[in-house]
Amino acid sequence: MTKLRIQLARGEVLFREGEDPGTAFLIESGEIEVRTRQRGRDVLLSVLGPGELVGEMAVIDESPRTATARALDDCVLFAIDRHQIAERLAATDPIIRSLLEGQLKRYRGALAALQGKQAAPDALSPSERLGISRIRLEAQLREALAEGQLELSLQPLLDVPLGRIAGYEALVRWDHPERGPISAAEFVALAEETSLIVPVGEYVIDTACLAIARLVAAGADPSPFVAVNVSARQMAHPGVIERIVARVDAAGLPRGSLKLEITESGVLDYGLAAGLIELCHRHGIRVALDDFGTGYANLCHLHRLPFDTIKVDQSFSHDMLDSPRAMAIVESAVRLGRALGAEIVVEGIETPEQLQALRRLGCRYAQGYLVGRPQTLAQLLAHPWDPARLV
Repeated sequence: MTKLRIQLARGEVLFREGEDPGTAFLIESGEIEVRTRQRGRDVLLSVLGPGELVGEMAVIDESPRTATARALDDCVLFAIDRHQIAERLAATDPIIRSLLEGQLKRYRGALAALQGKQAAPDALSPSERLGISRIRLEAQLREALAEGQLELSLQPLLDVPLGRIAGYEALVRWDHPERGPISAAEFVALAEETSLIVPVGEYVIDTACLAIARLVAAGADPSPFVAVNVSARQMAHPGVIERIVARVDAAGLPRGSLKLEITESGVLDYGLAAGLIELCHRHGIRVALDDFGTGYANLCHLHRLPFDTIKVDQSFSHDMLDSPRAMAIVESAVRLGRALGAEIVVEGIETPEQLQALRRLGCRYAQGYLVGRPQTLAQLLAHPWDPARLV
């Protein structure tokens, strides 16, 4: 087992060029010089002191040591095991990992040239390929956003007691020129890793406002709402609600025309979310908790945040006619919403029997393929919703 604390006397070698790397080292005290051989000459590469790492590059890319490290004076170092570094790298963003591996590869090539050696073949590792593909996809997403290549689909929500469409959920789509349709789960998650989610979100809001205006102009009565998803990164962006309100006002729409949906998250900032919901209520905008019943501490979300709507995940509605437990959960969610003064939307309704069960329970809204599949605005205008599809 590698000793965690290592003491070196002045002149003692820590590792030699050509050795297999098993450990990197954190210098606690003293100084370490790193040298290599260049065409028969001894070349100093660096002098490292307390708080600096030595030998980590060979551990990261699992290559033989390319230099020799020696103590300039009495030193104390901590050993950093390769598995410890590997765990950190595995949890790192793949784009960052790709950039790091690329930098190491260039360093190895430059050092090989310095030593008069042949550089290793410049083959991409699997993690480099993954990172580069994500960098490329992010660049293409920026281009798609700038050139208006994203498309908004609208999935209807049924007012169960009244038997008519009350509103729609906005779903953003991207038809990639090379890969074809890319799932929103993939590219929205990519956008959420950067500030790109902010302009994507604003595109969705602008397009949703336009859709509502067009539907009203086409005779939709009463005026429908459109629910748009808001990510944690969007919530943290200054002025997000004010910009939403400004867009609704600019479109000449009632404030309640847009609803915001917050997806359950283990990292939901309650203070931030509570402030956002309060500001929304002040401006007449209602807020929903999406995918209730999955993931994280959802009851805690309802206890601490005054959501206006609770959307029950489709995993329960799919089984509720065959599973008494699933039915009990849906029924309990409806009663819970009523007790909290929140409206309930049950997702994943695909059969008339499931819809009839929601009527018996007194559920306000239903969403799913029985009510309607996601469609573009042009498709909705060309083919008005027909209540006969519910039978």
